[in-house]
Amino acid sequence: MRAKTSRQGFTLIELLIVVVIIGILAAIALPKFQETKGKAYAASIKSDLKNVTNRQEDYFYYNEAYTGAIGDLGFESSKGVVITLVSGDARGWSATATHPAALPLTCAVFYGQAAPVAPATREGVIECH
Repeated sequence: MRAKTSRQGFTLIELLIVVVIIGILAAIALPKFQETKGKAYAASIKSDLKNVTNRQEDYFYYNEAYTGAIGDLGFESSKGVVITLVSGDARGWSATATHPAALPLTCAVFYGQAAPVAPATREGVIECH
């Protein structure tokens, strides 16, 4: 007659199967997570450029010219977003914006008679590439 043995715990094969399943799920989820982060960075960049547009219009109202220095606007960008005012005078202004974690994404906008800055091709439209 056989003695009754109690089996406790998991076998090595069972644990290995669980680890493999977790690895497969992680491999599926990671690209989606990266894509979502990229979209969030792009939204942050576009939002900051829109806010710079509002600040430039306020500045123009009081000074009858746009500025080429971001410090003149009293603007603080979102965490990680780098905004560069390329030009600014009485005729118009242009700016670019990037985020180090979203490279190679660059967005730009221009207004008035300022020279277009790539990737912006239409006045007042924030465009990215």
